[in-house]
Amino acid sequence: MKYEWWTSFSTLVNHYSINNANFSRPKQAVSKFSAMGEVNPEFIQALEHRPKPDTTIEAENIPLIDLSPLHNTPPEKTDSLENLVAEIGNACQNWGFFQVINHGVPSKCREKIESASRKFFALPKQEKRKISRNEINPYGYYDTEHTKNVRDWKEVFDCTVQNPTIIPASHEPDDMELKELNNQWPENLPELREACEEHAAEMEKLAFKLLGLIALSLGLKKDRLNGFFKDQTSRIRLNYYPPCPVPHLTLGVGRHKDAGVLTILAQDDVGGLEVKRKTDGEWIFVKPTPDAYIINVGDMIQVWSNEKYESIEHRAMVNSEKERLSIPYFFNPAHYTWVEPLEELINEQNPPKYKGYNWGKFFATRNRGNFKKLDVENIQISHFRI
Repeated sequence: MKYEWWTSFSTLVNHYSINNANFSRPKQAVSKFSAMGEVNPEFIQALEHRPKPDTTIEAENIPLIDLSPLHNTPPEKTDSLENLVAEIGNACQNWGFFQVINHGVPSKCREKIESASRKFFALPKQEKRKISRNEINPYGYYDTEHTKNVRDWKEVFDCTVQNPTIIPASHEPDDMELKELNNQWPENLPELREACEEHAAEMEKLAFKLLGLIALSLGLKKDRLNGFFKDQTSRIRLNYYPPCPVPHLTLGVGRHKDAGVLTILAQDDVGGLEVKRKTDGEWIFVKPTPDAYIINVGDMIQVWSNEKYESIEHRAMVNSEKERLSIPYFFNPAHYTWVEPLEELINEQNPPKYKGYNWGKFFATRNRGNFKKLDVENIQISHFRI
């Protein structure tokens, strides 16, 4: 089974190989605007993918789930916990997204990382670029990221949760070499590191709570999935979206699905997240809820659950008047994790729908599309669909 996967994976990677594709490399010095004052064409979405700010549908019916039963329910009272597990399962199956309140994360932790993030993005560009990320080390500052081969209207800062983090040295299937990655921090803003590390610790606690609830909702043992995270590759991203003069033509982040296990998102009161509703394909605006975190299941949950739960497309809009900040925490397993439908969830009536794949190599291949405009679609779990 694994040999077959390496063969198919090698074919896919060769398809995306630098040697076989003509990449249009993003110019680091390219401005958002051309010499004539027009928006750089790199940012312009194809007509069918452009947002419609004037016809926004608010997602009042995206589930809002109260996690207080996790903290307040006596052990002898199981009804509340069973109801909570059912809520989580329904949200994962029907939406792929939900919001949580009474989650146990201190408000001061969130305030701290939001404040430090704003200070960082307010630094002069040359200061931020001193800790630029690249294809060798994907942790640090970046302002020319592409999603679906279109440049995003944003600046980002990425840091790993487990420092250092071990990942494959390259996306090549036959390259078994590993490399160690370390975070980069701005010299003159020590509170950014402190805030990110504190936030990471709180997000990890919340992520394991949610992972246990999702496992229970699938009929598994609560800790069934915990072992995949011994040497996790989780990360935090700070997203900064400046005001945009043409919000009807661009996106802060283009449509995409998250490749990992879970994403926990903190967004400010400006809002901009849109979710593609499963029932009709409409883009639904997720209205900010004070002190709530937005959760979405990633591709790996889709594979593990054999498509009982589905990873859903989402995107981020920008606006012409206000800057926006969002802080996702990507909960990802060890690089050596073999991802395939869980054996407890497959049988003759429900055979596996995916071939197995290695998370580290998948992520390394997927990550290359953040730095280069590819001539082909970046790798997706659909490429492993049986």
